[in-house]
Amino acid sequence: MTLKVLHTSDWHLGRSLYGQRRYPEFDAFLAWMLDTLRDQQADVLLIAGDIFDTTAPGNRAMQQYYQFLRQVADTGCQHVVIIGGNHDSPTFLNAPRDILKMLNVHVVGAKTDDPAEEVLRLDDSNGAPMLLVCAVPYLRDRDIRTAEAGETIDDKEHKLLDGIKAHYQAVTAAGVQQRQELQKQFASDIPLIGMGHLWAAGARTVEGDGVRDLYVGSLAHVGTDIFPDSLDYVALGHLHVPQAVGNHTHIRYSGSPLPMGFGEAMQQKSVCVIGFDGHQPELSLLDIPCFQRLRQLTGSLASLQTELQALLADGEATWVEIIYTGADIVPDLREKLLEALAEDTGGLITLLRVKNQRITARTLHAQDTEQTLDDLSPQDVFRRCLDAHEVPDEQRPELLHLYQDILRQVQEADRQAD
Repeated sequence: MTLKVLHTSDWHLGRSLYGQRRYPEFDAFLAWMLDTLRDQQADVLLIAGDIFDTTAPGNRAMQQYYQFLRQVADTGCQHVVIIGGNHDSPTFLNAPRDILKMLNVHVVGAKTDDPAEEVLRLDDSNGAPMLLVCAVPYLRDRDIRTAEAGETIDDKEHKLLDGIKAHYQAVTAAGVQQRQELQKQFASDIPLIGMGHLWAAGARTVEGDGVRDLYVGSLAHVGTDIFPDSLDYVALGHLHVPQAVGNHTHIRYSGSPLPMGFGEAMQQKSVCVIGFDGHQPELSLLDIPCFQRLRQLTGSLASLQTELQALLADGEATWVEIIYTGADIVPDLREKLLEALAEDTGGLITLLRVKNQRITARTLHAQDTEQTLDDLSPQDVFRRCLDAHEVPDEQRPELLHLYQDILRQVQEADRQAD
């Protein structure tokens, strides 16, 4: 192999889990990442968006980010490519990019006016091109769609999807043209990699991973046909489950390096390692160690107490989410569970969340009286409000569309306020 590339994404630096700060986990992961770059003798590191968990990261998260980038050069890795994700602030990422470029850290925080500016040429130590990267960041609605009077919901969704596809085609076309010119000049075979932060149709998620819909409407789950065949590998971010998309082994999500929720607790996290000898990629997955054990326990009070005692006997620090599904009403559930941890004088077991399925959301008049607000998405709640007010079916699509748009704006405002 003449070139080795590592693909990762969705670090979400600064993220907490039910109020529990995770800085030590991120410190451990970043240290492991530096060792991995060195051990793998990686030439290029790709980070496909959502570097931070909020658009206004705290000082500790920023310190972790910049310290890591400063140390990458010491590993022998020649280039780092970073694209913005939906959790990232384009302005924040782009602000230091001229300085970072001096460290061979290339940042594309937002869509550029000229698609060719998103094509990055990465040279080796001798100044010869070794890789071209079509570094497409998260494409915001306002970047790719112009609103027009009289548009239907379908019109808006199709324009959004067409805009995403057109942008990828334009950036890739610029990359192909540049590759042809360089191959004539240097008489070498240069791989062309695409990057993106989006939701590909058919890709898998898990409950409780915190992955948000990127756009209003269902068509925002784009098909793999937006990625031209000229791309030798496509490094995607946004979804946290490591996976290939469809039957395309060269189009992959690396997944998040840490479990972002208890639904990912038993998931093996990994980094994609791509070797190139010419155009042909050779892929392998490198497992990431677990830096903080998470466990989700479900059952009756007796079974939960038994499982907690078993975790305590293991002697490993564990964060736990409890989902009580027993038939009996237990109003002092947390206290009963803590009794099972009476011998935990060292604080090995931390109960981050206790969810009592017997506490019902009566105000929603749920058909299933065992449902709680935690079981319902904001869209589910809104639909039930529509039901309660007997809103006609023909009016619902437009109302739901407007509600999703408002919800998206609120979520973006929340991220900026964090």
